[in-house]
Amino acid sequence: MKKIKLIQQISQEGVVAVLRGETPEEVVEMAEQAIAGGIKVIEVTMTVPFALRAIEELAKRYSSTAQDAAKYAIIGVGTALDPETARAAILSGAEFVVGPSLNPNTVALCNRYRVPVMPGCMTIADIQSALELGVDIVKLFPGNLYSPAMIKAIKGPLPQANIMPTGGVSLSNLGEWIQAGAVAVGIGSDLTSDAVKTGNYSLVAKKAAQYIEAYQAAKK
Repeated sequence: MKKIKLIQQISQEGVVAVLRGETPEEVVEMAEQAIAGGIKVIEVTMTVPFALRAIEELAKRYSSTAQDAAKYAIIGVGTALDPETARAAILSGAEFVVGPSLNPNTVALCNRYRVPVMPGCMTIADIQSALELGVDIVKLFPGNLYSPAMIKAIKGPLPQANIMPTGGVSLSNLGEWIQAGAVAVGIGSDLTSDAVKTGNYSLVAKKAAQYIEAYQAAKK
């Protein structure tokens, strides 16, 4: 039941912060600011050096079952290329797994542990294969190669597919993606680039609040 609840929570929150940085400490700071700004789903990518340290620290501070809104967040792992990486992240506290491509063995591992898995897909064939493997949310990646109209095209033959575009989603087009039928969106460098350039990480919270406002407006 926890897997089902997590999928529901991710779709309800609607915005996933995809975080990359030079150190685990930097990513933890980014995550805290994103959460303070209202983004409650955090994806720590495995391209971060010692990424598991960041996942473990964030999992200790936040929980998807927390009643206190300040302590509530869903912490997951991104750029999981194989089942070994996914399992290590799960044991470190990751509550969902995201990959850049469809790896059947990673999906099988996540299903074994009843953890939501969101593999990256680019084609109808990829998405159909993901659904057949038991994937609940498919990451449309890289999203900047498509327009929001792609979701309507996918849902023609596959209306049951839950699509989360990642890459190329911005404040200017988030509403279009949601209105086109995206179950959620992944936000990457646009969320953190200003903070990294200036060293002022409070800018992450500010940008996160803008994304949440845009998401809520689109849902209305």
